[in-house]
Amino acid sequence: MTDASADSDLTPMTHRQKIEALVGLLLGMFVAFLSSTVVSIALPEIIKDLHGTTDQYTWIVTATLLASTATTPIWGKFADLMSKKLLVQISLVLFTIGSILGGMSTSATMLIGFRVIQGIGLGGLQALVIIVIASMFSPRERGRYQGPIAAIMSIATVGGPLLGGVITDTSWLGWRWTFYVCVPLAIIALIVIQQTLNVPTIRKPGVSIDYLGASLIAGGVVILLTWVTLAGKSFAWASGHSYGLAALGVVLLVLAVLAEGKLLNRFLPQFLKVEDPIIPLHLFRDRTTALATLASIAVGVALFGSAVFLGQYFQLGRGYSPTIAGLLTLPMVLGSLVFATISGGLITKYGRWKIFLIAGGVLLTTGFALLATINAHTSMWLIGLYLFILGTGMGMTMQNLVLPVQNAVAAENLGVATSTVTFFRSLGGAAGVSVLGAVLSTHVKDLTLSGLTALGHSLVPTLGAQGAMEKVTECGKLLKAGIAGNLTEECAAVQQNAFGDGVPTIFAIAAVMGGLALVAILFIKEVKLKTMTPLEEQQQRAAEAMAGLAPDESVDVVEAERRADGTAPTR
Repeated sequence: MTDASADSDLTPMTHRQKIEALVGLLLGMFVAFLSSTVVSIALPEIIKDLHGTTDQYTWIVTATLLASTATTPIWGKFADLMSKKLLVQISLVLFTIGSILGGMSTSATMLIGFRVIQGIGLGGLQALVIIVIASMFSPRERGRYQGPIAAIMSIATVGGPLLGGVITDTSWLGWRWTFYVCVPLAIIALIVIQQTLNVPTIRKPGVSIDYLGASLIAGGVVILLTWVTLAGKSFAWASGHSYGLAALGVVLLVLAVLAEGKLLNRFLPQFLKVEDPIIPLHLFRDRTTALATLASIAVGVALFGSAVFLGQYFQLGRGYSPTIAGLLTLPMVLGSLVFATISGGLITKYGRWKIFLIAGGVLLTTGFALLATINAHTSMWLIGLYLFILGTGMGMTMQNLVLPVQNAVAAENLGVATSTVTFFRSLGGAAGVSVLGAVLSTHVKDLTLSGLTALGHSLVPTLGAQGAMEKVTECGKLLKAGIAGNLTEECAAVQQNAFGDGVPTIFAIAAVMGGLALVAILFIKEVKLKTMTPLEEQQQRAAEAMAGLAPDESVDVVEAERRADGTAPTR
């Protein structure tokens, strides 16, 4: 057994203190998710005001995504080495600084740089909030708090675009306030966390920071995500730039795997030798962690990759405004919120989790499969039903997927294990957005060409061959330039049909990824959920060591006491 020590106050938090701290953490999470959605609706106005280009439009979105994804495992490792409270505060401060500077930007290039700062803070918040909640509550207890987490994500997802639209359309505010609006909430979250949060740092003695692994992982991820984001837009998939970026990213990640496995230590100077890896490879020897990671990648590709294009279906495929498009996703949000709460509560009550993950995987796959059957003329009521089914699967899968991993690892590896699952889910989502976007772009282009050809044939009887050709050429130029406001009725119909019939292809791919996630979930072995917090686990192990008892000979004194006073759920 490896000794563990805590470098902060080991006095357990009371239930009231935990709930107060949870409020501050959820507020920080709300700020993180809201910032991602509130700015998106204002991007066209931002690019126009800052005289940006189409490529810069892409990078304003991508910069935050790259920074948050690449830094997630690093934040998670730090959570096992130093004060979690301090790390949450640092990530909030970084996010706040990035937001203020982003709102003060005078050029698109400057804004991209500040979005990187925002992304680093965002990566910390996404990983650390889940880690801290896991530190405060036992795996058995955590289920009941999945509802509030799902509620925060749902409100931010729907409310962000609505708030962003109002701010952008209000003359005395403008797009800069889409960055400033999150700052007061971040400051309030900082104050609440400072006053209420008190979780220990449980770690192994003699650990060190893995600078080499952190650099290789971050570098490899950023380069590969840059490749899948820009390929097909800034350069062709089959080009020198494409092959070069792909090769460099793969080489860096291979070196990262060798470094994390300590296979490069003999060739490195002392200050670069890896003693305590950012992502310990031994975690993947555990079947639960390995399968949950695979499922997280598939879920990330399916959910994040398709969610981005759901808005395009409603706006470009059906002709709705951004505000209405956001409201039309409410069935999905409602399904996620309700069933995350129900499944979480039942997990806490009965201690069984696999049946909910399986049901969630089935509903997730079914929802995407049903959405793959829609087109530009499908009844909105039917689409709402499909989205509700999809949301139900999301609610039962997204947050619960990390629970078996947290239940399987030792207390001192809680941070790195949690952030690893989160990292791979984010990585899958980032790659999914880019790859599925390329698929959609090609398919919509083909459908648009077919639509323009059909339009030309239909206009020949009234305009003649020459007139029809001119009309189709003008329409094609407007569609390529993305000038939606100047489209004629016939041209707008071509666009709507192309996107309405093209986006469902993305849902078909997402259904396949959902099926792969379900297969991985089926092979995860269900293990009874622990009823002790990480701190209580550590204290019990220390007591066993002092008493000279083997783990299987010990009596779970802490749990017995908690059950006696009614603070722990009955097995």
